[in-house]
Amino acid sequence: MEDQKNLEAIMGLIMYGGNAKSDAMEAIAAAKKGEFEEADQKIADAEASLVEAHHSQTGLLTQEAQGNHMEVTLLTVHSQDHLMTAIAFTDLAKEIIALYRRLDEK
Repeated sequence: MEDQKNLEAIMGLIMYGGNAKSDAMEAIAAAKKGEFEEADQKIADAEASLVEAHHSQTGLLTQEAQGNHMEVTLLTVHSQDHLMTAIAFTDLAKEIIALYRRLDEK
């Protein structure tokens, strides 16, 4: 049963991390076209997905803190990689959108 919960948390990290990165990429594309309201909405969607991913991660960390050690598999590492990439990509997307805004103001 605990393995199933861990697998669900791991898959949540992958799914929400992927969604966040995708939304951030769409936000950049919108900003490139000067559609800043859409870009802002896509960044908000990306951040909401990151919050959900963090909930999944917190579940895993809580289990570890309680002494319930889980086996670290390639899937576990992959899920953490998805989350960290999505966080970095979303942060960079915000900077790129800000640059497009500055260019649009000129």
